[in-house]
Amino acid sequence: MAAAPVASTSTSQDTVQTSRQTKVEEQPLDITVLKELARKALVDALNSVNGVKTLVLDNSLAGPLGLITEVALLKHHGVDKMFWLEPGPLSATTTNVVYLCRPKINFVRIIADQIKRHTREGQKHNYTLFLVPRTSTLVSRILEEEGVLGEITVSAYNLQFIPLAEDVVSLEHDSAFREIWADGDETVLYNSMLAFMTMQSLYGVFPRVIAKGDHASRLAKLLSKNLETSTPDNANNMLGTMSDKLDSLIIIDRRVDMITPLLTQLTYEGLIDEVIGIRNSHVELPVSLLTTPGAPNQAAGSSTTPQPQAGTSLAREKKKKHHLTTATDPLLGELRDLNFSAVGKKLNQVARRLDEDYKLRHQAKTVAQIKDFVGKLGGLQSEHQTLRLHTGLSEMLVPHTRTDIFNRSLEIQQNLLASYDINGQISAIEELITQEADIQTVLRLLCLASIVTGGIKAKVLENIKREILQAYGYNYLPLLLTLASPPLSALLPSPLPTSAPPSVAASKYPYTNLRKQLRLLIEDADPLEELENDISYVYSGYAPISVRLIQCVAQKGGVLSNPAGEKDKKVAGDDTKAGKGKDAAPPKVQAHPIVGWKGFEDVVATIPGAAVDIVQKIPGSQDGAGPAVSTLLLPKEQSTTTVVFFLGGCTYTEIAALRWVGRQNIGRRILVATTGIVSGKSMVESLADGGAVAAGPSEVGI
Repeated sequence: MAAAPVASTSTSQDTVQTSRQTKVEEQPLDITVLKELARKALVDALNSVNGVKTLVLDNSLAGPLGLITEVALLKHHGVDKMFWLEPGPLSATTTNVVYLCRPKINFVRIIADQIKRHTREGQKHNYTLFLVPRTSTLVSRILEEEGVLGEITVSAYNLQFIPLAEDVVSLEHDSAFREIWADGDETVLYNSMLAFMTMQSLYGVFPRVIAKGDHASRLAKLLSKNLETSTPDNANNMLGTMSDKLDSLIIIDRRVDMITPLLTQLTYEGLIDEVIGIRNSHVELPVSLLTTPGAPNQAAGSSTTPQPQAGTSLAREKKKKHHLTTATDPLLGELRDLNFSAVGKKLNQVARRLDEDYKLRHQAKTVAQIKDFVGKLGGLQSEHQTLRLHTGLSEMLVPHTRTDIFNRSLEIQQNLLASYDINGQISAIEELITQEADIQTVLRLLCLASIVTGGIKAKVLENIKREILQAYGYNYLPLLLTLASPPLSALLPSPLPTSAPPSVAASKYPYTNLRKQLRLLIEDADPLEELENDISYVYSGYAPISVRLIQCVAQKGGVLSNPAGEKDKKVAGDDTKAGKGKDAAPPKVQAHPIVGWKGFEDVVATIPGAAVDIVQKIPGSQDGAGPAVSTLLLPKEQSTTTVVFFLGGCTYTEIAALRWVGRQNIGRRILVATTGIVSGKSMVESLADGGAVAAGPSEVGI
């Protein structure tokens, strides 16, 4: 009898603990303020030019601006017409002409040419140039050389982090990867530093900055040095306070893990990006998927889910841009991070639930019951439309996943990752060339083979390069040279020639050792059951190295063992608390303190690129000291946020894996920050840097 009160007390404590954990997890970092900052800065820039104005816009900024504002706001602040910034004459009907672009030389020369053309034609305008995200001495010098510096006012529009989702912010700088590792332009490092200084001014100073990779380490040191010399400029600036919302900033250099983006993404959102393409969170879809069916019986709430057209016919339809966001599409939040093999099952579950909800109308007998159903009808119709949208999207993806080249490519990737029959995989890549597979697919596989094996036999590589040039055209020669050149060094011969610089030899990737040390390949007898309990589910058995490195800092237990194994042990003794067997989710654990690379120093050291761990100091504090690390980094009662920054871009699969990591911890959320969203395809296209030049500025319909 004496045991009863103890059990009751224990139950009560469990309830309090659960309530406390729920309370902790209900405090996500408010990142909407970043959107408001960007929006206000744009309004202030436009208002600084009095009167009606013509806006000439860098095409690459249209997408980012669309995430923070709308055309109606631009019109409200004096924008009469909008044109793309393109070579050729500009037909401006207003006195004020406002240019908004990134500080690129070709853009500046176009602007100078248009100003000189107006001068020759006797047109008088007031010109203003807003550079994103900051002004550049080089721009002023070029304008001066062109003889138009005195005729144009140069200023800055400080566009920084833009929220893409509730836990993702991006600089939306699509060319960052190419600029850093192909062009040697490190401007994006400074711009990233400024963006993080803004973040610290809003939320407080990062207690710790951890980085891996040469450029990532430079950014970390630049950020810390800039913080030491800064002074808070007003009472609301948090630069003089150690953050109680952020526990650390982890910076990962894209060059540290080139393998992950080269692989085919297998999550729902990742596969959409691979097959259709997602740009600035928007995707171009057939109009029929975005319009609500007009049949009266469906509008009233049909219990039958409309069947979309076949994927091939959808692909031929007229396209319209659609914003992929959970704000208006909650179903996206349920689907986006699933392995594509599980999407069909999830859609079926949602369809059945909706069907049951629609059938409730037959049970409504009284006026109150009918009124209650009618009140729910709008929500049901909205869910019905989103279900129809994602069913159609899946139908568009399925034919692609069933092609011979897609599946052959996956097989080659899996074999390369397992270091199985490397010569056979090289031969398979050559077969894809003869089958005229997409050039991006071929180059991604070739670079993957080079990185995981430490280089392809020199004679074999030369033959493959020759085959590529003959099959796809000699215009790809510069791209092949870029892939082979340092610091990228993604396509190397083995052995390296004696003339190769030491930096190339040092960049060879220790994949075989990392595969074991970081548990990159998960080999389970029943993968569909087990892999959902590890980040490797996003690639059907392969764990992204970048996310494993982040786990080394923020979830050390996830690197050392599969949480599924721990879950099965706990569930075996109690099916009522955690579920039954393999269907249960891994148990959540209290987030451990951030202590840098501790415990994984040797593994991290084998990966090319510097590693740093900086404990930041509060500017202006006595002796430049900050709080003691032992007290600063212990888990707090309130939830904390760890910011993970991908310098050079990240994939949707990495975001999905980090969300999985975040769900396993109590007390720590993960905010993903990046220079932009990338895929293997977009990276290859960026390095190729192709594109036709338009004949002249085209008007943007507003």
